[in-house]
Amino acid sequence: MDKKKIIAIVGPTGIGKTSLSVQLAHKFNGEIISCDSMQVYKKMDIGTAKVTEEEKEGIVHYLVDDQEYDQPYNVKIFQDKCRDLIKHIQEKGKQVILCGGTGLYLKACLYDYVFKEEKKDEEYTSYLNERSNEELVDLLMKIDPKAFDKIHPNNRKRVIRALEIAHGGKIKSERESEQEHKPMYDVYFLGLDVDRNILHDRINKRVDIMFEKGLVHEVESLFKDPETWEYTSFQGIGYKEFRKYFEGKTTLEEVKEEIKTHSRQYAKKQYTWFKNQMDVHWYNREDNELIEKNIKEWLEK
Repeated sequence: MDKKKIIAIVGPTGIGKTSLSVQLAHKFNGEIISCDSMQVYKKMDIGTAKVTEEEKEGIVHYLVDDQEYDQPYNVKIFQDKCRDLIKHIQEKGKQVILCGGTGLYLKACLYDYVFKEEKKDEEYTSYLNERSNEELVDLLMKIDPKAFDKIHPNNRKRVIRALEIAHGGKIKSERESEQEHKPMYDVYFLGLDVDRNILHDRINKRVDIMFEKGLVHEVESLFKDPETWEYTSFQGIGYKEFRKYFEGKTTLEEVKEEIKTHSRQYAKKQYTWFKNQMDVHWYNREDNELIEKNIKEWLEK
């Protein structure tokens, strides 16, 4: 059976993925699925640089404004929804275009990732939470050394998660080795690249514009209550930096600079991730004619 063709636009934050996805949707009769872990939340518009109705240009977008901001969202939920949407769009005879910079979400949907449902052992989780980082790392090194090699020792959350998985049965590295990690579809990974100085300048300007558009008011209206700081939605860049401001420990100007710094660091991680994890065809954002020509040739194969 022939694999259905999917266009996946990837690249760092602020490079122009959204506008390109709309351009290609017009050109190739497509509909767009957002692979952005933050634009999925309702009411979180400015800090996520969410695509506007005007920017959509009448093209159907999925998984934007799809989740209440006070409800948790994760890669398994995204995987299920995205795969259903791919089938739905293809049954309509439309071209599927995935667009977004959340690499893990993209890979979970397009590759043969299987997420096992485990029963939560609250007692074991409490035990882990009471341990120091050193104790947790020591434990993981003994139980699942392969997982230990892949996880930064300071990433307490991921260390605990790997230990919880091991406690539930098969260790994390064994589960991963059973999966081939190959695409389930015929995917054209289209990556956007640009000179780093230009990208950093774009990111800085975009954050300035967010503040001009009312980011402070948006964050205050959603997250001023300390209870909201534990929401998954608050953990995103552009929001989490406000916690110290709410606590009276920093100024708005410092918050803005921190968002810029974190955004630039995230862009660097995105480049590294996509270049290591996927077979991406890289283009300059201005290579419109070449992009359209290559996509057309690929679709006709």
